[in-house]
Amino acid sequence: MEIILKPVATVRNSRTQPLDDNWEPVISILELAEDIPVEAFENISDFSHLEIIYYFDKVKNEEIVFSGRPRGNPRYPLVGIFGQRKKDRPNKIGLSTVELLEHKGRTLKVRYLDAIDGTPVLDIKPVFSEFQPKGEIRQPSWVSDLMQAYWKENNK
Repeated sequence: MEIILKPVATVRNSRTQPLDDNWEPVISILELAEDIPVEAFENISDFSHLEIIYYFDKVKNEEIVFSGRPRGNPRYPLVGIFGQRKKDRPNKIGLSTVELLEHKGRTLKVRYLDAIDGTPVLDIKPVFSEFQPKGEIRQPSWVSDLMQAYWKENNK
């Protein structure tokens, strides 16, 4: 089976390298693709948060992995690719829940998108509270350690 996807938007921001940390100060603009009508954004401002599904287009096929230590850190356990959020994934698909700051015409301004400038956006979905997890979220302790500086500004 072959699946063909076309980007619906493109990420525009100041981040040009896929660095692991310090994403909080990065504000992104999502520019709607030319072939998508502006009506696709109608009433999107009614939502505070969106889910952005994007394509890691800079990942080379030979970089794809199926397991490893997150960030290569020897303190972390070996983890399968589906047990971590590494960019070097089989289908190169990323997902972020972002805060919608502004909608203006064919653009959305968002915060908390960990995608670099030029990244193709595959889909945009509003966050419905009814789709959020029910109950407590469980995760291993290495995740909290790994994420300490992810959403901070310059490791502050």
